[in-house]
Amino acid sequence: MGHRLRLAAVLLAALAAACGGSPTSPTSQPTPTSPLPPVAIMGGSRLTAGQIVAWVNGRQPPPPGVYAATEPVEALARYFVEEGALEGVTGDVAFVQGVVETGWFRFTGAVPAWKNNFGGIGAVDSSPGEAVAFPDARTGVRAQIQHLRAYADPGALTCTVPPLASPCVDPRFALVLPKGRAPLWNQLGNGNWATASTYGTDIVARYQEALAYHGLPP
Repeated sequence: MGHRLRLAAVLLAALAAACGGSPTSPTSQPTPTSPLPPVAIMGGSRLTAGQIVAWVNGRQPPPPGVYAATEPVEALARYFVEEGALEGVTGDVAFVQGVVETGWFRFTGAVPAWKNNFGGIGAVDSSPGEAVAFPDARTGVRAQIQHLRAYADPGALTCTVPPLASPCVDPRFALVLPKGRAPLWNQLGNGNWATASTYGTDIVARYQEALAYHGLPP
């Protein structure tokens, strides 16, 4: 009887090997998916402008289409980090928001590149052509950063200096009520900034990709 049991065990092991290995092998287990971590809108950038550019230029596969922003990506990355630092907003994530809004600055949607509007400010689903136009790229970035502060900072009650660090260029700052209604990037969407339910998670997921490109933790 013991001989038969050992023979059965051998046969079962051989069958498992033929089917791709032991059921307890780490390589045969599905990789668990973790929920996206909360990412605050207010805070310092974790990525430098140079790291942002390296991620954009080194991403595989490269974004489709032709880059169409009015200034090079190196300038845009610098503006986002600098303007974000002035207002205490995570400028590196705001750059990623620009990536999501403009299709990697290809501007394949309804907002044209010449408007220097990287956050879709003023554009609504029913009338995307109402997006605000800004005179240059830095002003467009500054308006986006100020609009983000309105969403995240309950103390930023007026678009003035103070509480802002730079003169107000966001024409829709006063429309964000109450101030501080969405302190996390994850909370954007569902009527906060955009209507799409996945808007905030799309930004955070893309940001995690940028961090991982440089070996940084979530």
